[in-house]
Amino acid sequence: MTQSSVRGEGTRPDTVRHARGRRAGHGGREEGGSGTGGRGGSGGHGGGNGRRSGRRRAGGRRHRALRWSATTLAVLILGTAGAGYLYYQHLNGNIDKGERSSGDSKAHKSEPNAAGQTPLNILLLGSDSRASDANVALGGGKNHRDNPPLADVQMLIHLAADRKSAAVVSIPRDTRVDIPACEDPDTKEKFPATNAIINTSLARGGAGCTLATWENLTGVYIDHWMTIDFAGVVSMADAVGGVEVCVNQNVWDRPLPGVPGGSGLKMTAGPHKVQGEQALQWLRTRHAWGSDPLRARAQHMYMNSMIRTLKSQNVFTDAGRLMSLAEAATKSLTVSEEIGTVKKLYDLGTQLKTVPTDRITMTTIPTVEDPEDKNHLLPATDADKMWAMLRDDVSFDDKGTKKKDTGKGDGKGTAGDDATGQGDAEQPSDEPAADAEIGVLVQNATGSATLGPVTGRAGDIAGALVDKGFAKAAKDTSAALSEERTVVRYPSEELAGDARRVADAMGIPANAVRKSADVSGITLVVGADWREGTSYPKQKTPEAGDLPETSDALNGSDAGKCMDVYKPYRW
Repeated sequence: MTQSSVRGEGTRPDTVRHARGRRAGHGGREEGGSGTGGRGGSGGHGGGNGRRSGRRRAGGRRHRALRWSATTLAVLILGTAGAGYLYYQHLNGNIDKGERSSGDSKAHKSEPNAAGQTPLNILLLGSDSRASDANVALGGGKNHRDNPPLADVQMLIHLAADRKSAAVVSIPRDTRVDIPACEDPDTKEKFPATNAIINTSLARGGAGCTLATWENLTGVYIDHWMTIDFAGVVSMADAVGGVEVCVNQNVWDRPLPGVPGGSGLKMTAGPHKVQGEQALQWLRTRHAWGSDPLRARAQHMYMNSMIRTLKSQNVFTDAGRLMSLAEAATKSLTVSEEIGTVKKLYDLGTQLKTVPTDRITMTTIPTVEDPEDKNHLLPATDADKMWAMLRDDVSFDDKGTKKKDTGKGDGKGTAGDDATGQGDAEQPSDEPAADAEIGVLVQNATGSATLGPVTGRAGDIAGALVDKGFAKAAKDTSAALSEERTVVRYPSEELAGDARRVADAMGIPANAVRKSADVSGITLVVGADWREGTSYPKQKTPEAGDLPETSDALNGSDAGKCMDVYKPYRW
């Protein structure tokens, strides 16, 4: 529009004559023509000249207005762009970040399916930190302000490779597991491996240590972690505008004789919209539900309801709502450093929003009472089935394809370095050496959270390899390790074919062959899934929807669920 106006000014003869006339001193006729609408001055000449001048002046005003509008628009656009950039930088500055993994973990990224897609796994942690005034006010316990934080809420979010379904798995905070050796990324303090309840892992090297603990327990590679504290929960609940929850009886989670504590949650039976501090009370309530696993169920109900609420608000197309949530989220969350920008968090959000609510399944791992401490839990055997489903990207519901696609794909779609898990696959293709020339070190890692290691397993499997022609196979004489699944590791691409040959000879599946910087040669790690025999046991492939009955599964579209209240906490 501006260019057209400029071209018009440069080519109109009247404008040029008008300018020349003013320079020649014909101002009276010009002014009279302008003032009288075409009469006055020197008669007809003046009138004609005046009429032409009036049109010229009107055109000039229009042109100046257009030029002014264009200039103003340009300033507004540049100003808005600058403000947008500054706001983007402001949001980025809100985000606290940390190392993805600060513990000893050997989990590997999933192989792509035939379409070149890989799943995405995110660990969500709720911290009980009292390190700020806001957290002390909300969580109480001023005397605990300097205590290391505990991860009282732990959920693994699994987004399927095809992005058509999602699974969420919780581990109750008092579940005893193996915690690997970790190092605090800030203080550089080193923590030895231990066996303790899982919520203590956060204090032994931060969220990266909790991530490594989950990886070793499940065999699932976790791409990212996010943590949120008390104040963050309140802020996010307010930004969402409230989340509907429901109880079957009046509830009041308060101290009782011999049972101190309580979240303070008090509401009547039926559905209620909670936000702010009351939302935090709902998520923290444990006594009134009766157990930690039931607290996880209440948290799942809250999350399902929040997802339904956000989808109904259509925040991704509402700039105002999105900015409000972005402000709250970036101030509330601490994330692993590889997703520590607004853009990467937004990309994650857009991926998660593609999953319909009826394809979201919330679960809690099956547990049994810990024989060493009745107040603690141990993962039950059925939990292994759930881990296998996550590792093999088998949906927790039966609404998708039942058979897992085991194709290797076209090499486009491993978890890469991006936030979406859609990087480039690495497909080794070298031929193996002769069996007798392949060196193999065998390690005993048959211990688990519930069972000790099987003595002599490394020697038994090394002997079986020698019998099969692998003359250079030998056992590792170091202390027994603990890994859930058997794996064959190799350090570099020239040994990839040799590693696959070893796995094939022992009946180990190809997806258990992994490149690793933690080994110097081909290493066969005999896991807890191979505690007897010299041939790897045939594994039953889990099918979609084949969850243990004890997993307490909730579907994301089920809005009719309410929590039962433990009788002492009814009023």
